[in-house]
Amino acid sequence: MKFLDQVKIFVKSGGGGNGCVGFRREKFIEFGGPDGGDGGRGGDVILEAAANLNTLIDFRYQQHFKAERGHDGAGRNMTGRDGYDCIIKVPVGTQVFDESEETLLADMVEPGQRVVLLRGGNGGWGNARFKSSTNQAPRHANPGEPAEEIEVWLRLKLIADVGLVGLPNAGKSTFLSAVTRARPKIGDYPFTTLHPNLGVASVDGDEFVIADIPGLIEGAHEGHGLGDRFLGHIERTAVLLHLIDGTADDPGESYRIVRHELEAYGGNLVGKPEIIVLNKIDALFPELTEEQCRIVSEAAGGRPVMAMSSIAGMNLTDILRALNEFVKSDREARGFGPREASNTGIRRFEHLPVADDDEGGDWDDEDWDDEIVDEDDAAEAHEDEDDEEKGWSTPLTEDGEWRP
Repeated sequence: MKFLDQVKIFVKSGGGGNGCVGFRREKFIEFGGPDGGDGGRGGDVILEAAANLNTLIDFRYQQHFKAERGHDGAGRNMTGRDGYDCIIKVPVGTQVFDESEETLLADMVEPGQRVVLLRGGNGGWGNARFKSSTNQAPRHANPGEPAEEIEVWLRLKLIADVGLVGLPNAGKSTFLSAVTRARPKIGDYPFTTLHPNLGVASVDGDEFVIADIPGLIEGAHEGHGLGDRFLGHIERTAVLLHLIDGTADDPGESYRIVRHELEAYGGNLVGKPEIIVLNKIDALFPELTEEQCRIVSEAAGGRPVMAMSSIAGMNLTDILRALNEFVKSDREARGFGPREASNTGIRRFEHLPVADDDEGGDWDDEDWDDEIVDEDDAAEAHEDEDDEEKGWSTPLTEDGEWRP
């Protein structure tokens, strides 16, 4: 599936239905009077955040969205039907900007969140609304309110807890594939990753989401390489994991280049907590690893530097635990509890039933243990009750008649 994180769409609400000019004309009814009904209300344009979407690819094939117009009123005081709303589903983390891309109209950050982008027009009044003692036969009605239309930009910012940053070939995709079930493209050439990837890591019973973005090079804020257009996907993260290639000639300079690009981009990325990690230590001697860590630490102003190897699985658990501490602190500050790693809703059988003999027979009740795992990890064992044994296996008697 192609990744798309920015798109421009046209939306239009439904106009209100027109009021009706009508009079009651029936046999033997001398004074019928006005009976024109009101017009229906137009539909709204509503944005809804859907948890099962992670890209804006659907908007590549449809850019125009219009709500239904309200139906006109009719005689006999019949009100026109309201128009149907137009519900546009977007991924969680989508921001809605006006046509100038400067004013933020909505920020969809929670699954199921709804925002009314445009209101439908009200329906016009029928002539029955205008009757009075001085105007007993009004011959005019109101038209419905016109529809509203606007062009907006949808910009996706992924909801993740950890953001991976670093130069190309620093080992970000390899780390993501080593600690999660994500399978990003991995190659021995720069810019193998062309769009962000997400993965869910688990450590000590907690889960958090890691976002891998394409690597940055010097001058990315000026458009060099893939630029810094993907940095918006890590603005909502709790911590940054800065990976540095341990086999680089000057790892300190690699750190300074990335930090300079983050500062030039803005978005408070420089102020986020950062864990600095020297990667690919499986290709270095222990003495060289210590020397490279010292160089990076000096470039980072004396901050501690951790070492790991994604391909060899060295020190990965320590890195995940360090990240988890920042993630838990951020969730507590925002009022969210820890996200536990669990097999929610999974039905597992600890002991499968075993037949009494090889030829097939009744199941042994003592060997049956059916455990249901609920969301709160409370399990209960349920035993199936035996049906009463029947003395016959066919509904017919010996004489060929149906049994009562």
